[in-house]
Amino acid sequence: MNRRDFLHTSFAAVLVSSVSAADKRAPRILLRSSWQTVNIGDIAHTPGVLALLEKYLPEAEIRLWPSSVDNGVAELIQKRFPKVKILMAQAEIDAAFTDCDFLLHGSGASLVAEKDVKKWIEKTGKPFGIYGITIPQYPAALANISSSKPVGKPTMDVLTKAKFVFFRDSVSMARAKELGCACPVMEFGPDGAFATDLSNDAPAEAFLKANNLEEGKFLCCIPRLRASPYWKMKKGAAFDPAKHANNEKMKEHDHAPLREAIIQVVRQTEMKVLLCPEDSSQMELGKEMLLDKLPEDVKAKVVWHEKYWLTDEALSTYKRSAGLFGNEMHSPIMCIGNGIPAIVCRWAEQTSKGTMWRDIGLGDWLFDFDIEEEVKRMPAAVLAMAKDPAAAKAKAASAKAIVEKRQKETMAVLKASLG
Repeated sequence: MNRRDFLHTSFAAVLVSSVSAADKRAPRILLRSSWQTVNIGDIAHTPGVLALLEKYLPEAEIRLWPSSVDNGVAELIQKRFPKVKILMAQAEIDAAFTDCDFLLHGSGASLVAEKDVKKWIEKTGKPFGIYGITIPQYPAALANISSSKPVGKPTMDVLTKAKFVFFRDSVSMARAKELGCACPVMEFGPDGAFATDLSNDAPAEAFLKANNLEEGKFLCCIPRLRASPYWKMKKGAAFDPAKHANNEKMKEHDHAPLREAIIQVVRQTEMKVLLCPEDSSQMELGKEMLLDKLPEDVKAKVVWHEKYWLTDEALSTYKRSAGLFGNEMHSPIMCIGNGIPAIVCRWAEQTSKGTMWRDIGLGDWLFDFDIEEEVKRMPAAVLAMAKDPAAAKAKAASAKAIVEKRQKETMAVLKASLG
């Protein structure tokens, strides 16, 4: 071979090698998530999905496109996931449209970032998937006082173009099919928050010690109004008279069973109860509707967490408890994801998300407060949890196993979708 042919052949080999190396580069995933920070559940969506990506696609490069990571949440995420790049500027988001191979819409109350998914479709033509959402639905009478608005055919058209849509409750999946969604993969997929593994042990342990709460010897209880009063939590959020009126109308109805459960637990077991928040309005609510209305002998064994906290401290606290009950959804999700028993109380204004408890084998820990018979039965379930912590833990472990099996399967679908 002469020198000219040798150089030509060598250059071609280098070129082929470079192309091959480029073809084998790590996949780049753009995660659209982090909807708000006034609720530790909305915070939890993101670290949960990131933990799953870290476990099942460790080779992938992840970029987070958030709506809001203020109030210390960016630092919380970055501490746990130092390799994840959080996109804070429009130029970074624009670059991600070019650089990333796949858009993953994280868990949420609906297709939260529908406009951004449409933009991804129009500008890139690249694949995308939806991970753990609800399709909002409720009676027409609640149209003006619900937390989420119903979706229709335009949203279904977007979902149909996805590689997969995982619904966090089977009621939503059935609803999507009724509305005409024809995505090739439509399955139950647990809310990303189940995988949240954040921790902040020092403040959690300090609070428990200061309030004489012993590990495994207290239950957590979370209050909630029918609709989140964002006008109290978000600067500039408008007061909603219809939601406020419904909240006021139903708050005694929705908290009386929690008080009864607290009374029974305190009087019939050695357990104490911690009143704690999932959103930044619930400290005030817990004092008004629970603590202040309890009998004096019961108050002595009830602790009120009067400050809002972030997801890491909350989860560190839940993991030291014997279980949780209340009117919220994502603290129970994080509990089950970490093997902690959790009872969920729900109503129509929250859409169908609570029905996920049936999907993971916890139907008898789900109480619909729109059905009076279920309202009456709830305190007894909490008392049973307090009286037999071992049985409650075993039940939580079984649900966790169901969740983890689906997490593994859904992540396999994502991996296959990356090509």
